[in-house]
Amino acid sequence: MSQDQVFAGLALIVVLAVGSQLLASRLRVPALIVLLPVGFTAGALTGDVNPEKLLGAAFSPLVSLAVAVILYDAGLGLDLKRFRAHTRRVVVRLIWLGALLTAGSAALLAGVLLGMSAGSAVMLGAILIVSGPTVVGPLLHFVRPTERLQHVLVWEGTLIDPVGAILGALVFHGVVAGNSSGITGKAVQFTTSAAVGLAGGVAGTVVLVLLRRLRPGEVLGTTVQLAAVVGVAAACDVVRDDTGLIAAVLMGLAAANLPGAGTGARNPFFETLVHLVIGLLFISISATVSPRSLRHVVLPTLALVAVLVLVTRPLVAACASLRTDLTRGERAFLGWMAPRGIVAAATASTFSGTLAAQGVGGASKILPATFVVIVVTVTLYGLTAGPVAKRLGVVRPSRSRPLLVGGDPWVVDLGLALRSAGLEVVVWAGHETQRDRIRAAGLELAPGELFAAATGSGAELEGLTGVLLLTGESDFNALAS
Repeated sequence: MSQDQVFAGLALIVVLAVGSQLLASRLRVPALIVLLPVGFTAGALTGDVNPEKLLGAAFSPLVSLAVAVILYDAGLGLDLKRFRAHTRRVVVRLIWLGALLTAGSAALLAGVLLGMSAGSAVMLGAILIVSGPTVVGPLLHFVRPTERLQHVLVWEGTLIDPVGAILGALVFHGVVAGNSSGITGKAVQFTTSAAVGLAGGVAGTVVLVLLRRLRPGEVLGTTVQLAAVVGVAAACDVVRDDTGLIAAVLMGLAAANLPGAGTGARNPFFETLVHLVIGLLFISISATVSPRSLRHVVLPTLALVAVLVLVTRPLVAACASLRTDLTRGERAFLGWMAPRGIVAAATASTFSGTLAAQGVGGASKILPATFVVIVVTVTLYGLTAGPVAKRLGVVRPSRSRPLLVGGDPWVVDLGLALRSAGLEVVVWAGHETQRDRIRAAGLELAPGELFAAATGSGAELEGLTGVLLLTGESDFNALAS
């Protein structure tokens, strides 16, 4: 490609990504419903947006690092204090039962419906076990299900992604090597990968703690986090494929929950960066799917999706919620929420081309089939999740959501008292010691600067019913009012 084509292609990808997200926000639908068709259409009309032509061999590593940043951001949203015993039990069951039943049923159906070889079918099954916070999060934001149901789905979506990516990598290497290692060998490889990811997460957390002692400030602290997660994820991936995703999730989890691991308030720039990366990835990956590759894949894949949505997921949810205190409506909604997202697309994009080049039967169908599954599941759940949640009675009731401005001990005590009375309390404080006190109390901490947090379009403070200015600085209170 010429330099002019590269410039035009990169610019077009950025414009399409941002434009699609803007359109989705206006339509009040998940962005993926718009991003995927737009990327597919752009790829069909011009080859200038094909990332494999634009970036060559660098595309796959860049996708892996971008997904690591996304999962780190997802880890920042996980609150261990809310990961209670019943939630933990359901999430663990959803992950291992979901991986087993989804991979098995998808692989079996792929071989029958799509005519894939055993290797390609198992590869597709491993890819389709993942869900992802980039899809589940926006859907839950629209639906607003009960608090514990939301926690279960967010934890599942975040933790299943690295598990699915590692399983995909193991299956890929097994298919390429002719499946020379047995089940024991695969188990050893998976354990090794998990250990590498865990070690990377611990090392990355230590790096964050050491960097925090330098007091980089809010803006520089964001770039420090970005550099740390990219560096650690890349190092882990060099040692073992896709283990950087585990390290990224663990680093985000530690930064959000350990008092000494965070690097200050989360800058809105980081959220903006993550949204942009998600848009760029979906436009780029969907642009690699050609209309010709979909010709003989769409109808069989629709049948595959029907089984996954109507049989497999409800079965997984029923087994995972057995003998728990989840209500019947919550269990039913759990069985109606399993969209596929960026990790499925990235894994399929990374492995399908190599398998097809090596002559593995049906490997060329992996990416288009994954594309169809993502489009159908996101569209289906995106359009029906709200009505289904209302019908099942699992929508969170509207209630007061005050913002307390201040971080003195008595303000934290007031926040705890209001929360015990049933209010959704949000607290903002300017000093890091006060912010640590708020986190330690388990209260929701408003991100970033006060005025951006309360009024910015990217802040998660929509629906505030009141603001209480409780700092000891009269001038600040007067200005904020």
